[in-house]
Amino acid sequence: PICFNAAATHSVLPEYLGRTKWVLAGATEAQILEHAKAAVVSGAVGAPAVGAMCYMMSKQQYLSDKAGGHWHPHLMYFLPKTDDAAWGANLPGSPMIAAQGDPEPVTVFFAPVPKWSDGTMWSMEM
Repeated sequence: PICFNAAATHSVLPEYLGRTKWVLAGATEAQILEHAKAAVVSGAVGAPAVGAMCYMMSKQQYLSDKAGGHWHPHLMYFLPKTDDAAWGANLPGSPMIAAQGDPEPVTVFFAPVPKWSDGTMWSMEM
């Protein structure tokens, strides 16, 4: 589960739900990418709202098959496209990780946290 705040609910969640619809409809990755590009060009998908963020702290989180299912409990901050280094992300020794949206005009910063939402500590064995 992902817990979006109000800003992310209005500016980030619609794009996530749109991709989900395409996946469930059986679209290929290439078709989903083309749909996302068209949404950006048309203005249907834009930069995230100021303060957009979410929590992914449930042990039941599922990122993707490629990611091996779940990951660390973490917070996600959605910003208009920005340099990873602006938040010290992806630098040696930094706990902050960033991913650039493509084609979406967004940078997502991931901040791992030590505990799951139930208060237990995260461990590699999960």
